[in-house]
Amino acid sequence: MARLLELDAEVLAPYLAQLTGLLAQRVDPGAARILDLGSGPGTGSLALARQFPAAQVTAVDISPQMLHRLQKQAAARGVADRISTLEANVDEPWTKITEKGPFDLIWAAAFMHHVSDPARTFTRAFEHLRPGGLIAVTEMDFFPRLLPEDTGTGRPGLEARLHHATNTQPPHEWTGPLADAGFVVEERRPFEIRLDGAQAGPALNAYAHLFLAKLRSHATDVLEADDLAALDALLDETQPQSIAHRGDLNVRTTRTTWLARRP
Repeated sequence: MARLLELDAEVLAPYLAQLTGLLAQRVDPGAARILDLGSGPGTGSLALARQFPAAQVTAVDISPQMLHRLQKQAAARGVADRISTLEANVDEPWTKITEKGPFDLIWAAAFMHHVSDPARTFTRAFEHLRPGGLIAVTEMDFFPRLLPEDTGTGRPGLEARLHHATNTQPPHEWTGPLADAGFVVEERRPFEIRLDGAQAGPALNAYAHLFLAKLRSHATDVLEADDLAALDALLDETQPQSIAHRGDLNVRTTRTTWLARRP
């Protein structure tokens, strides 16, 4: 998962730059303290440290392995002095987080749906923002689509059928919970991401392989046998139509960000 998240940031770098640029328009460029909730390997923390050069970023995650990867990346990029890591479970009291605040900006990317009580987490986030501070909550609609309609293996439309069979959860919606916690929701912005191979860069094939392999692990009982066989062939690096060797991949996905402010 850590590698998938790192590849996601690499492939979707234009989108990430657009999003952090939007935050820079809404937050004082001299922002001193930023909190990254559920940081994972810290792709958001690194992007925020780059966008806000005066800020100290606190990355919080339950996984020491994820935080170790972030520490290595921060050192490699020369920002280790501005990114601190904190191993903590946000479902438990925020004692350690409190010591780092209050914050000018809280970032929660593809994370809020993992917490046991989102309402409580939003209330705690509200309490840990300074007045006028901003929270940015981002969710992906589902895994990105990456394949052409006809892959040359099996029936056309394989990826559409794969998504239809495995995308069974309702979309996340945080406007109401943010308002209930006391925030003023300033914007709910969908980002329609469309990147061709050149824009996505050389990591696209590895990115597509990891995403589709992850979906394959959930598809055994929901796809027809011929579709499973075609997907397996695409994931087999020894096959001529393998995702690993294709030059016709592209990225189509939607990410939605809620921007809300503490009055």
